[in-house]
Amino acid sequence: MNTILGIGSRIDHNKLGKGVITNVTSELYWVTFIDGGLETITLDDNFEVIEAIEGEVDSVSMYEVEKTFRDLLKRYSDVSEVVPIADKWRGGMMTLSPKDSNLSSKDISIESFFHKIVMVRDRVRVMEQKINASKILDDQDKIDLQQYITRIYGSLTTFNVLFKNSSQNFKGASSKR
Repeated sequence: MNTILGIGSRIDHNKLGKGVITNVTSELYWVTFIDGGLETITLDDNFEVIEAIEGEVDSVSMYEVEKTFRDLLKRYSDVSEVVPIADKWRGGMMTLSPKDSNLSSKDISIESFFHKIVMVRDRVRVMEQKINASKILDDQDKIDLQQYITRIYGSLTTFNVLFKNSSQNFKGASSKR
């Protein structure tokens, strides 16, 4: 499909039925279907146009503008995002028990531990940004330090189980390069 449909266009999707386009991004239509509710479909998905409303080719949704703005704020400030803990860990406790039974154990709320993990992640991200923006370090030094940071992220992937949203997980070196 060459023409991007505008908001208000009516379509008949081969699987989801009839619906109205309620938002358009550079890659997706957000469509409210009569039977299925709100769904996203790709611009080239299989559907018939019932009524076309002209859309702008370079349209950007408010969601994309807000996401870009949030990403820029995170990148260039010390403001950290709100990172929710997975529901199954809320109210939970961690108990650290020493091998020596004469010593007492230490209880820590999982939320407190999670907050510290998120703070470590945010500080490593800031360090990574400062390394990449450095005018003093040469490119090879930046690459070497970036490899250490990637390994730090990889070491922290153990704690991904605590994150509610997988998009906020730690990611180490990928096998896709």
